[in-house]
Amino acid sequence: MSLWLDMLGTEIRYVQTRSFGRIRIAEAGRDKGETILFQHGINGHLEAYAKNLIALSKEFHVIAFDYVGHGLSDKPVLEYTPLLLAEQLGELMDALGLPSAHLSGESLGGWVSALFAAKYPQRVKRLMLNTAGGLPVVSEKGRADLKNLIALNERNVNNAPTRESVRARLEWLMHEHNRALVNDELIELRLSIYLRPETRAVAPIINRIINRHDEFLIPLEQLKCSPLFLWTVDNPIHDLETARASVARVPGSQLYVMKGDAAHWPQYEVPDEFNTVTAEFFRTGRVSA
Repeated sequence: MSLWLDMLGTEIRYVQTRSFGRIRIAEAGRDKGETILFQHGINGHLEAYAKNLIALSKEFHVIAFDYVGHGLSDKPVLEYTPLLLAEQLGELMDALGLPSAHLSGESLGGWVSALFAAKYPQRVKRLMLNTAGGLPVVSEKGRADLKNLIALNERNVNNAPTRESVRARLEWLMHEHNRALVNDELIELRLSIYLRPETRAVAPIINRIINRHDEFLIPLEQLKCSPLFLWTVDNPIHDLETARASVARVPGSQLYVMKGDAAHWPQYEVPDEFNTVTAEFFRTGRVSA
């Protein structure tokens, strides 16, 4: 199915923020209940949630957005860090008239969400960390995975994006059984974003975030909202051992390991399971085993 058929019924628009320019959002279920803000990973874009917004809008007001410097949002030349993106999240919430909301982020999105929750606990209702970055790595495999990601990233930064390099990065996100999801439409979408001059101007700065991973670790003990760590057995960065160690440091937190085949993009690879777990967690604060 096309991404655009998946998203049929969402409203795509731009929201002006005080300090970060125009931010592109996809929104659905505005007349429903509480708001969930979905946040993508590094070098990503809101279409990472194409398979989730309409399903979850039956019960929730849902918004996915492109971080500043990403997707089709404005791309000022800034010193990009997860802390800066957390401030952009707050300004977007202000612009949308949201004193507080539920947060769900994958990879960089989870990292930023957790930093925001630690600094502004009064603005976060419930928090889902979906294969999140920014966790203290505790295993040899985890350290090797992070080193591999840094090397992969540096190869991409130092060369002009191509169909082949975009395909390789997208396949890295997916479980080997889900490679068919890396189709021409997804590749062309991401490549068209990467080849924009304004994207190429800020990409090297944004990609330094990965190399500076340990400078911006999530202060786990400061999290007050009992997060859900949603993980996969085959996550290519931050293994299950790392996730379990982080859960042990946050009282009241939970770990849910996806049952379907998924790697770094469970919301896209196994959307039915992801949507069921997400709805249950944001409705009740708990998930079934």
